[in-house]
Amino acid sequence: MAVQFRLDKLLEEREGKPNAISQSELARQAGVTFATVNAIANNRTRQVHLDTLDKLCKALGVEPGALFKRGRG
Repeated sequence: MAVQFRLDKLLEEREGKPNAISQSELARQAGVTFATVNAIANNRTRQVHLDTLDKLCKALGVEPGALFKRGRG
C-alpha cells in the first residue's frame, strides 16, 4: 500500500461548515501556489517539501498526519 495525500477529503469534509476553505484560499493563506495545493489535493505529486506541509497544516489547523492516508497501489 502506498501513502497518499488526503487533502481533497479534508477539504470536502469541511464543505458547508464554518471552517470550509477552497484550494485557492488555502494556497493564499499558506503562502504557496494554487498549483501546489491542487497537485497535492489530486495526488499528482510524489514529493512535497516539509515546509510546504507545515504551512498547509498551520493554515488548516491540523497535524501533519491529517494530510495522509494509506491507499492502494
